[in-house]
Amino acid sequence: MPLRSPAERGERRPQASAIAQPPPAQAASEKVFRVIPHNEEQIEVLNYLASDMQIDFWRPDSVAQVKTEMTVDFRVEADQCSEVESLLQLSGLEYEILIDNLQAVLDRQFDNYARSSGYNYEKYNTWEKIEAWTADISNQNPDLVSRSQIGTTFEGRPMYLLKVGRPGANKKAIFMDCGFHAREWISPAFCQWFVRQAVRTYGKETIMTELLEKLDFYVLPVLNIDGYVYTWTKSRMWRKTRSVNAGSSCIGTDPNRNFDAGWCSTGASKRPCDDTFCGSAPESEKETKALADFIRGHLSTIKAYLTIHSYSQMLLYPYSYTYDVTKDNVELNGLAKAAVKELATVHGTKYTYGPGATTIYPAAGGSDDWAYDEGIKYAFTFELRDTGRYGFALPESQIKPTCEETLVAVKYIASYVLDHLY
Repeated sequence: MPLRSPAERGERRPQASAIAQPPPAQAASEKVFRVIPHNEEQIEVLNYLASDMQIDFWRPDSVAQVKTEMTVDFRVEADQCSEVESLLQLSGLEYEILIDNLQAVLDRQFDNYARSSGYNYEKYNTWEKIEAWTADISNQNPDLVSRSQIGTTFEGRPMYLLKVGRPGANKKAIFMDCGFHAREWISPAFCQWFVRQAVRTYGKETIMTELLEKLDFYVLPVLNIDGYVYTWTKSRMWRKTRSVNAGSSCIGTDPNRNFDAGWCSTGASKRPCDDTFCGSAPESEKETKALADFIRGHLSTIKAYLTIHSYSQMLLYPYSYTYDVTKDNVELNGLAKAAVKELATVHGTKYTYGPGATTIYPAAGGSDDWAYDEGIKYAFTFELRDTGRYGFALPESQIKPTCEETLVAVKYIASYVLDHLY
């Protein structure tokens, strides 16, 4: 049967409640399910659920990417949970309920409702706080951090980029971005953590000091600012940008399907109502175009590209839009293997690694594939914690350990890049 989104059937897209205040009671029983389909018939059951019910795929990003023996996580609205369970049981598709009450887990993301007055790197911060922080940290550390604006979002918000490093001539650089997908809150938390640690440990820690003296880091704390704001104010599980799509009432494009790298050929949707909508054209989104324009303008200096996502605990490298391996596959595989080994030394967290298409799923239009094809050899995607226990609702108590271990891996990659400048 044809797959149709709720909006295409004339229905209102479900909205998760805002979480900056106590949630309304009707959202209390949303559940997150996990299934592993073993044959095509069971995949067809998931296709039916995707077309006939309002289910939100967490992993993979859409039903079109589901394959046999793949772990599939999806969120179900409260009023449809019993029907979904019945269909799964009737079909013989075994399932696990990862999260029985999503709203309760979202509430527990925060230590409490009262937010701290100062800037806290172990809490999830609103865009307003992050925006002010970009100004504060650059003003307070002028010898290490500078701020520039590389564009504006669809809704007119400034996109601020931090350049972190000691002033110097002919320095090479690493570009790192966070917050592509709005609901992946742990991602912007890491970009903030990285900048804070760079400032705090310069002159005190040998590795970071050498990195900042010999390299520059361009850090984009949040790419999809409009979507991030929307997750704080309207719909916690929103993923896409907030742009208007011509001829459709559905809002937004998936920014990580919007780059000119096999654009919209696989793992992406041409339907504006879908979470993996690739946009009307490559770089149709103001946010992706601003990022791409900046990198294109600095290709002579940018030698590595790191993009931070969640969740799955993976370190991926090109390609995702094709099963073909890159000419640098052996080197990238070795670097990824070593980086995840370093990451595991901090808290024992296990990551898998490999080319995106075979390690997670095929997906065209991603920023890491695009960066690699632009000539940036060391292009990696981090999928941070966890593997599904909390998914996009990772508690604040996990911000610190997640960032600590990720920082070790990023420094390892940066040190390698510094030793292998090309």
